[in-house]
Amino acid sequence: MWVRIRLGRGTQFQHREGKNRPLALAGAGLLAPAAVMAFILALWRLAADLSLTSNFAIAEGPLSHWHVWVLLAAMLAIAAIKLNRYGRGGDSLF
Repeated sequence: MWVRIRLGRGTQFQHREGKNRPLALAGAGLLAPAAVMAFILALWRLAADLSLTSNFAIAEGPLSHWHVWVLLAAMLAIAAIKLNRYGRGGDSLF
């Protein structure tokens, strides 16, 4: 015995171009200050290594090196630029 269940078509998906642009702009707005903060932490760690300031807040681990903070700041800045470009209607994300 075969039983067939017929389902309706339902709502069709709409493939609109750029429907995530406001979300991309919001993400870029949050990533830009985070990149500045990471760069400031890199400068603080570098100044602490040169004995120009007090000790750095993170004494050990991978985040205790200024190289990591500069790399993190660069990655956050690039991500913010890419998201901002996409959010304003420019080229694709990557």
